[in-house]
Amino acid sequence: MTDMDERELIKISVRNLVEFILREGDIDNRRSGSMDKDIMQQGSRIHRKLQRRMGSNYRAEVSLKTQVPCEGFLLQVEGRADGIIEDDEGIMIDEIKGVLKDLIHIGEPSNVHLAQAKCYAYIYGTQENLKKIRVQMTYCHLETEELKRFSQTYVLKELEEWFLDLVKKYEKWARFQIEWRAAREASIKPLEFPFDYRDGQRDIVTSVYRTILRKKKLFVQAPTGVGKTMATVFPAVKAVGEGLGERIFYLTAKTITRTVAEQSFYILKELGLRFKVITLTAKEKICFCEETICNPDNCPYAKGHYDRVNEAVFDMIIHSDDMSRDSLEAQAKKHNVCPFEMALDVSLWADAVICDYNYVFDPNAHLKRFFSEGNKGEYLFLIDEAHNLVERGREMYSAALYKEDVLEMKRLVKAEDASLAKRLDECNKQFLLLKRECENYQILDGVSHIAVKLMNIMSGIEEYLEEVQEEEKREQVLNFYFQLRDFLNIYDVLDENYVIYTELEQDGRFKIKLLCVNPSVNLQTYLEQGNSTIFFSATLLPIHYYKKLLSVEREDYAIYALSSFPRENRLILLGTDVSSKYTMRGEAMYQKFAKYILNVVESKKGNYMIFFPSYRFMEDVSEYFQKEIEERTDIECIIQSQYMGEEAREIFLENFEEDRECSLAGFCVLGGIFSEGIDLAKDRLIGAIIVGTGLPQVCNDREILKQYFDSRNMRGFDYAYLYPGMNKVLQSAGRVIRTEEDKGVIVLLDERFQGRQYQEIFPREWDGYRTCRLENLKESIDDFWKKRCPIAE
Repeated sequence: MTDMDERELIKISVRNLVEFILREGDIDNRRSGSMDKDIMQQGSRIHRKLQRRMGSNYRAEVSLKTQVPCEGFLLQVEGRADGIIEDDEGIMIDEIKGVLKDLIHIGEPSNVHLAQAKCYAYIYGTQENLKKIRVQMTYCHLETEELKRFSQTYVLKELEEWFLDLVKKYEKWARFQIEWRAAREASIKPLEFPFDYRDGQRDIVTSVYRTILRKKKLFVQAPTGVGKTMATVFPAVKAVGEGLGERIFYLTAKTITRTVAEQSFYILKELGLRFKVITLTAKEKICFCEETICNPDNCPYAKGHYDRVNEAVFDMIIHSDDMSRDSLEAQAKKHNVCPFEMALDVSLWADAVICDYNYVFDPNAHLKRFFSEGNKGEYLFLIDEAHNLVERGREMYSAALYKEDVLEMKRLVKAEDASLAKRLDECNKQFLLLKRECENYQILDGVSHIAVKLMNIMSGIEEYLEEVQEEEKREQVLNFYFQLRDFLNIYDVLDENYVIYTELEQDGRFKIKLLCVNPSVNLQTYLEQGNSTIFFSATLLPIHYYKKLLSVEREDYAIYALSSFPRENRLILLGTDVSSKYTMRGEAMYQKFAKYILNVVESKKGNYMIFFPSYRFMEDVSEYFQKEIEERTDIECIIQSQYMGEEAREIFLENFEEDRECSLAGFCVLGGIFSEGIDLAKDRLIGAIIVGTGLPQVCNDREILKQYFDSRNMRGFDYAYLYPGMNKVLQSAGRVIRTEEDKGVIVLLDERFQGRQYQEIFPREWDGYRTCRLENLKESIDDFWKKRCPIAE
């Protein structure tokens, strides 16, 4: 028999063990129990408060662990008991749970809660050679701090039998983990980079590996075409093979970049890599039902889901490395379970998870199985198109509440629940006082008085939801409950990176907003649960801006990968006699822009994209452009509409894939769906015309950002307007040259591009740009095309 110390060790937390093995029954979003999980986040404060009150014979947060010998390995079960009490009656394990539900509705402890306490009782009892031990479940109402306790005495022999049975059920999962890890690592060892290195690509690969080795963060500015996806995925996979990480999270902002990541893993698998890779699809997209209503009355897959899902997951991970969406859907149908929830469970056994940012960073949507409080995983984060994470981070960590919604709730519930209506009315009065003081927007020092009222309302809603029968009304109240929860969760993390303000919107609605100005601290909460993070994008300029808003570390690494494309294949022109400033707009300027566009498009037959700062501006210019090409058959024009669905987007892009006898001018919006993430290589796109500097419209949020950074001597205009605007410009320009053979023109139309602060953000590979005016534009472009595509004599 192998010596115990040499056996492989598999670790699992008490909580994960019991929640995984003992879950049962239906998925049911109508149960307030589903809210209890969210309330647990607020419960840690109550834990500490109760623990402090308990006196000297109460030991709080006691770390416990035990190792169970299994065939060929050791299983370590570990966790922290909330409290251990020693008194005249002996030893008692205390497990505390914070709830908003009225304690009268709790008739007995939940199975999973009690099982956690029993695990701690077994571990501690064995450690101390006890014959029996008491277990106490303490439920605490988060608002009133009222307590309800359940206690029971267990004979240790019985606990041992129960605990070992629990472990036995998990043993096959742990064994799979060991066997799979060995197969995975054996396949990684001989793996070579699948292509000849392009210029700049080897630097990225080396830098990514070194960063992971040192457990640091790296910012990679890598021009389009360097092959940054494979250059980040390959060294991360090699690092996993060397024990420097256990799981890769490849995070994206858009669906199209997920496909590129999937292809990279697929290429490595073709070379012999054994790696389970899953892409998480949004619930609404993967749901089998017409409407995503998650309860057993509306969805057959929700009924008894938890009774069947473990078998479905085990069957899948044992028999296949394929975790594609098609395979997940087929498996969910085979076992009659929810495909979305099953996919989340499968992800626990995956080596790489490709998903949207929100699955990791959003406090309301993150994967609790990986990122619950106090979790530390051996994760490697690869964050694609990382420039998007600044604004997405601000959205995820900000919250707003409207006075009108509070009033609407009061009207909705007053006939059935006078007490809740009274609480809502008191809160509405607080909003009214703030509204009277606010003409446009007003910055506040704090909102603690409102937060107290909201906690009272949440408690009332919890009770109301236990009784309400009408489904439509229930859904409205539940949605409001989640708004309150979001607001209070953000309120809990307020710090110097936030601005609190009230605003009277143009439509008359009044809100309080908790605006996250700098999301780096909140992002760090999740990033520090992993080993290393790689931020990469074709547009991380200026790098100090992204470092400041995405990371709290000062020692982060950064590299600028050189472009592998011949500079002579690209012409960059700055039109100096036009401006998109509001004060300059008008008929004459729109006509001039239309003529610029016409001159570029008619210089060589091909596909062009023209990007505008807004739909209104695009429509104004397109009107004059359409007049210019009215009689012509050699130019076709298509225009992005404001509310395009997925099918309409695909049709728009298909236009660029077709062979045609004429030129195509596609009018789009800067920062919109066609300005990043699309890949039109070779002659599918030969020119981009960018109208304006992309600066966001002046609004209260932007002005508050500007003031915030100005007050810290950090060039507020640049942080609030210039850098986000220029990122859109760089992204749009990046659509043109996608491969080493591509040739194309990029025309920037706004005299402001000549300004020093704009040119400081230009990528190095734009060094050879030229300026032009409408009268000499055609000459410059014709000259470029003659040199790049000479006509045979």
